Amino acid sequence: MNKTDLIEHLAATHELSKAEAGRILETLLDAVVTTVKKGGAVSIPGFGSFKQHARAARNGVNPSTGAKIKIAAAKLPKFTPGAGFKAAVDPKAAAKKAAAKPAAKPAAKAKKK
Repeated sequence: MNKTDLIEHLAATHELSKAEAGRILETLLDAVVTTVKKGGAVSIPGFGSFKQHARAARNGVNPSTGAKIKIAAAKLPKFTPGAGFKAAVDPKAAAKKAAAKPAAKPAAKAKKK
């Protein structure tokens, strides 16, 4: 699915014109990009979160010449999928993870003085 397909899906699902759906999608994407660019995080429960990730400067090697090079530090966007999204994509893995979780500990009894 590309951006045009997503706009058409939004328009059909919510009885909007394609222009309205396009503006809504652009507003959503602009809000995510602006927030992450400023160093904030955007979290959508059940879907995932977008945040900025800082990658430190490091040394590398040019594969064609073997010369050592310095790679500058960079700020990159990072998406972490939520549990609901993961479960929708791979229900078997989500079921295994849920079954592997240990049972909750019982509440500690209060001591009497």
